[in-house]
Amino acid sequence: MTALSFDDPEPQLWSRVSAGDAEAFGELFDRFRDRVYWQALRHTGSAHDAEDITALVFLEAWRNRMRVRVVDGSPLPWLLVTTNNVVRNHARTQRRHQRAMARVSPERDLPDFAPESDAHLDGAARREAVVEAFARLSPKEQDVVSLCVLEDMSLAQAAAALGVPTGTVKSRLSRAKARLLRLTTDLTDAGSVPGGVK
Repeated sequence: MTALSFDDPEPQLWSRVSAGDAEAFGELFDRFRDRVYWQALRHTGSAHDAEDITALVFLEAWRNRMRVRVVDGSPLPWLLVTTNNVVRNHARTQRRHQRAMARVSPERDLPDFAPESDAHLDGAARREAVVEAFARLSPKEQDVVSLCVLEDMSLAQAAAALGVPTGTVKSRLSRAKARLLRLTTDLTDAGSVPGGVK
């Protein structure tokens, strides 16, 4: 099997992956792991959950390698959209688990842990508010914000990744930004909306 380097262009690398080359897939993982991880972390706010989601995304990429939609020779848009889907499935699973635990476990008083610092509390509250606002967007809006705002992809690239017309991406993005503004008004006043959504 031919040795690969990080200098291999993405189309050539993906061609080898889709042919079942495990070594090429290892390089693909090394190349895009951090992008997928940070995408998952933005959604969940949990490093542990983001690691689990990253593993599931790459498992799906390997299992579906013959059906991955490649954009401009890159599988990255597909990986990011799949990350969003896995995050949503993960959140549903967590909600089901919490409901089940609430039925079988009596409430207990837990000790009140003091915060480490006011700055940490402020940062955590803002992160939680942004994650909550993002979660209130529709799945289609989350996808276009993830691709166009957080990953800075063009409308055309996002449209190709999602399999919809460019105009659809543009209108979804406009609606999503307007909704995020409404949902994060208190954060915009402080000038701390992430990803440059204005």
